[in-house]
Amino acid sequence: MISDTIGEISLRMKTDSDLFSPSGLDLGTRAMLEERPVQAGEKVLDLGCGAGWVGIYASKITGDENVVMCDVSESAVAYSKENAELNGVSPKIVLSDGFLNLSDTGFQVIYSNPPYQTDFKVAKHFIEKGFNRLQLGGQMVMVVKRRAWYENKLKAIFGGCRVMEKYGYFVFVAEKRSMQYAKKK
Repeated sequence: MISDTIGEISLRMKTDSDLFSPSGLDLGTRAMLEERPVQAGEKVLDLGCGAGWVGIYASKITGDENVVMCDVSESAVAYSKENAELNGVSPKIVLSDGFLNLSDTGFQVIYSNPPYQTDFKVAKHFIEKGFNRLQLGGQMVMVVKRRAWYENKLKAIFGGCRVMEKYGYFVFVAEKRSMQYAKKK
C-alpha cells in the first residue's frame, strides 16, 4: 500500500511491478497535476491510467460522472478499479488501446504521461485522436522527458502549446481552438 498527497487530496494505492512507477506517484505525474490541476466540474480523461493516480484524484475533485480512465493493460485496469474502490470513488474505467475501445467524447481535459518510445507511435495516436475527443476550448495535458518532438507535434495539431519544466520533466498544455487540426504555415 502506497500513500501520497496531490494538492489537498490524499490517496492510498495498491500497485505492482508490472505497472508504470510501481513505487508510487512519479514526479512527472506530480508536475503535470501541479501545473494543470483538475477543476471542479471538468470532464476528464486519464489516458494511459496505470494504477489510477490521475483519474482517482480527478474523481475526488470533479465527481465520478465526469471522469473516464483507460489503459491498454488488463493489470492496470484491474488495479485502477481496486484503487478507485479503496479511495471511495467510481469513475468509468475502460480497457482500451488508446482510443480504440473508447467512445466517450467532449472532454475538457485529457491528461497523459505517455510511454516513452523512440518511434512516438503511441504519443502520435494520443495527440491526434485526443484532439478529436476534446470539446472546443478543451486541453491536452502531457508530461514527458523529451521536449522537441512533443512540442512540434502538439503545435502541428493544436496550433500551439505552453511548455513548463518542473522536476526534470516537460509539461505541455495544448488548447483546442478549432474543430480542425492547425493549418500549416
